[in-house]
Amino acid sequence: MAYFRPKSLWLALLALPICFSAPAGVYGQEPPSNPQKSKPTDTAKSPKTTEAQAAAAIEQAELQKAISDADNDRAALARNLEAFLKKYPESKQRTQIYRALIEADLQLREFPQATDYAERMVALSPNDTSINVLAIQLLERYGDAAGWRRAISYCSRVLDSLSRLDASDKSPKVSSAEWEGERKRDRAALLLVRGRLYQKLNDLPNAQTNFEESYRINPTSQAAEGLGEIAELRKDLPTAIQQYARAFALAHGATGEPSRKDLRKKLGNVWRMAHGSEDGLGDYLLHSFDETTAAASPPAPKRNEGRQDVYEFVLRKAPGGGATQPMAEAKGKVVVLNFWATWCGPCREMEPHFEKLARQYLGQKEVLFYALDCDEDESLVAPFLDEEKPKTAVLYADGLDRLLGVDSFPTTVILDRSGKIAYRTNGFDPDTVEKELGDAIERTLHAQDATPSSNAKLN
Repeated sequence: MAYFRPKSLWLALLALPICFSAPAGVYGQEPPSNPQKSKPTDTAKSPKTTEAQAAAAIEQAELQKAISDADNDRAALARNLEAFLKKYPESKQRTQIYRALIEADLQLREFPQATDYAERMVALSPNDTSINVLAIQLLERYGDAAGWRRAISYCSRVLDSLSRLDASDKSPKVSSAEWEGERKRDRAALLLVRGRLYQKLNDLPNAQTNFEESYRINPTSQAAEGLGEIAELRKDLPTAIQQYARAFALAHGATGEPSRKDLRKKLGNVWRMAHGSEDGLGDYLLHSFDETTAAASPPAPKRNEGRQDVYEFVLRKAPGGGATQPMAEAKGKVVVLNFWATWCGPCREMEPHFEKLARQYLGQKEVLFYALDCDEDESLVAPFLDEEKPKTAVLYADGLDRLLGVDSFPTTVILDRSGKIAYRTNGFDPDTVEKELGDAIERTLHAQDATPSSNAKLN
């Protein structure tokens, strides 16, 4: 049995395993809901039951063929599954098929198709938070006015779901303070998105209400910029200046944030309209910067933020993190990466297999083995290492998991000599993992073609 554990509900969406269970009735029957009223069982099945089971078995076989025929080709998988749905539009496997199509279309950058299937999933599973969030994100970027209105309704649904969450539902690995902080950030992010959707529809009162509530919960440059844009449209120049200055102070260059260069242009424009020149803007901006940053502590920047090449990464050695390991030193070598976390039970079971393989290549300088910790709370790592005492080199992932799209544990990735992903597996089978990894290492080690690739980069 392969182990697969999602890192979080929100991130697991893009790593949905393509596996389909047989529909009820093919390999087993559900017990009757009221045994006292059920009819006596006959040893012989009725013709209708036999026909239904035969039809279900044929459908299941065609689905498995559609998957196996595609092999590792995501484009072929999408075509095959779409053809299957045309033939079986009411298939009991629709939920899993839609998930697989969303994953494939996102990887193929076919965003309109992914949006369509995400909304189909929402219709089938309206309370699935992760699928609602994905539909919202895709509709905001690729939808039309009607799509934006639907996205607003999805935002409201998720916000309502967040309001009903109780601390008793939290994971024991997360403190109450962390849980509450994450819930507030999620709520602020959804209000921000809903505000942008209202803004796209030119519903400025509702956009302003959502931006203000988002900023109140979690001050961000995006919310402040939205409020500045609305104020500028209304010719309320003092408010526009105040909000653009706040956005400038809160911008840290993270993905999705407005750039300070663009904010500086907006701020300069409204300041000149209000004062005739930029005289006094510098002093105002410095005062606003001090005031805003004092009220809202900026988040710590992510390690290796913005780096798009695996060899640009510099990872810290665990547990202390004082010493570092530049990934540039691995260029020209085969690198075996095992991503894990202290709270992941299957990761503990994977470690002995990983160490055994590492021992087999001990002294062979062409192959490197790194165990990469992905814990958000790094204080858990030192006690874990003291207890487990792993023999392989342990580093913090420091964003390499983000670059390679790791969202389940354990995940093992083999990079070839040029940094290209030569092998990847999410989870593992304890009976076959050593042979499968060993074979993959040997194939990669002796491959003649080591041309550079962008597989270890994000477009």
